[in-house]
Amino acid sequence: MSPRLARRIALVTGASSGIGEATAIALAEAGAKVAIAARRRDRLDELAGRLQALGAEPLVLPADLLDEHEAQRIVAETEAHYGRLDILVNNAGVMYLEPVAEADLGRWRRMLELNVLSLIASTQAALRGMRERREGDIVNIASTAGRIANPMGAAYSATKFGVVAFSEALRREVYQDRVRVSVVEPGLVATELRDHIGHAAVKDAINAWADGLRQLQPDDVAEAILFCVTRPPHVSINEVLMRPTDQER
Repeated sequence: MSPRLARRIALVTGASSGIGEATAIALAEAGAKVAIAARRRDRLDELAGRLQALGAEPLVLPADLLDEHEAQRIVAETEAHYGRLDILVNNAGVMYLEPVAEADLGRWRRMLELNVLSLIASTQAALRGMRERREGDIVNIASTAGRIANPMGAAYSATKFGVVAFSEALRREVYQDRVRVSVVEPGLVATELRDHIGHAAVKDAINAWADGLRQLQPDDVAEAILFCVTRPPHVSINEVLMRPTDQER
């Protein structure tokens, strides 16, 4: 029996750690060829070695996705290298948590650009080929913060609510082209994401909260992504909301 994703081409952003790294491996294990994008070339090269051993013929794409042109470039280079792009996983993102009254607006602007505009730019670049072929999967990584807005997370929630809204609007634009759009909304995941928090008191508080929970692992989210992209063509998983069992909100 052929692997579920044999002959499929995938691109994963934010692949140097966490959910992105786990997703690239899961897709490779399912038989896909995988392009990986992130800023940290050394991490990508290390991951590429693991993917090569799985037969994924990896393409390493160092990129600063704060630049929308870079977000579009990685799609173009994936298509040029492999001939097409079947699965786009928009995972790259940051989380800056702090009170609105004390917010570093430059930091928040970068978060909005990476979490939302970069995702839109990569998606836009991928759509032409997917629509022409009348198939493709776009998976956008949001968060429970895109469902519930909490104090200290105003801008982060704004970005993730935006990803959820963008994904649903996009789905309704392209479903007749047989392009599937999924949004995955994890709760607390054991990744480097909390390292980005620049407000010391908020960082300490959220880490103390996280330490008291059995957190989701990157592999848990990767399995949900794999589920979305391996359904039969007539099945579209539009939304996956997942939390650690111990997480209330």
